[in-house]
Amino acid sequence: MLVQPTLILIVGPTAVGKTELCLNLAKKFKTDIVSCDSRQFYRELEIGTAKPSPEELATVPHHLINSISIYEEYDVKQFEQDALKILEDLFKEKQVVIMTGGSGLFAKVITEGLDEMPEVEPGIRAQIIQEFEEKGLAFLQEEVKKGDPIYFSEVDIQNPQRLMRALEIIRGTGKPFSSFRKRTKTDRPFRVLKIGLNRDREELYQRIDARMDQMIEAGLFEEAKKFFDQRHLNALQTVGYQEIFGFLEGKYDREEAIRLLKRNSRRYAKRQLTWFKKDTEIQWFNPSELNQIMNWIDKELVT
Repeated sequence: MLVQPTLILIVGPTAVGKTELCLNLAKKFKTDIVSCDSRQFYRELEIGTAKPSPEELATVPHHLINSISIYEEYDVKQFEQDALKILEDLFKEKQVVIMTGGSGLFAKVITEGLDEMPEVEPGIRAQIIQEFEEKGLAFLQEEVKKGDPIYFSEVDIQNPQRLMRALEIIRGTGKPFSSFRKRTKTDRPFRVLKIGLNRDREELYQRIDARMDQMIEAGLFEEAKKFFDQRHLNALQTVGYQEIFGFLEGKYDREEAIRLLKRNSRRYAKRQLTWFKKDTEIQWFNPSELNQIMNWIDKELVT
């Protein structure tokens, strides 16, 4: 008999094997899967976001996949509200719910709550946006790296919205963005079991490269071309699309675009692991250790 409702959070880098484990767990506990992967919310983006296949989505109920449009404004605060409401409803009928994704910030907001950031003069944001439009992503990266190296080591440096937000706080307060991040956790009406998945680095990188080859064969370049005119949207400021947009803009050839797709995906995985490794509550496994994972969960659920 479970003491209280339990959220099993499965995290790890891209291509590590989270989907398969979550499907196994959902079947075992006869429960639903909630996504905390910020790339998979957008219904228009199919190939480049590595969503579960239609067959996998039909196997067990999923939430917050294909839930919004790329044309909608959506941030971590809205996600927190949406996900907590879904969990509240699910826990009325189920003792265990699965949540998974590679977006560290979105996972953290559900388990620990959202940081309260100070108000900043609106003109600062406008100035940063103008500078970004004139000088590009590399400018934002350099400014955040200089103003807050701690946050720079954790953030998705390909995401201009996150970088602009950090820079806004840095300039508006004169303090690092990371200094305002939450020191105490928000109490939740459920407990959380955290499982991290990882593989030998060489194996993981081979899986990332193979997945990218599969995406390209499935039509990733064609999908990116379809959204070329919308490339300024926040949803498209991500690995898997930005590299192809550069190719479509004539900055380099297709072969170089593929090299960048694979390299940047590997770098993204490394940043994901850097983020998750800092959470000492995460119990780490290789995805092949299914029995050990199941046994660990069963043991934790009754204690």
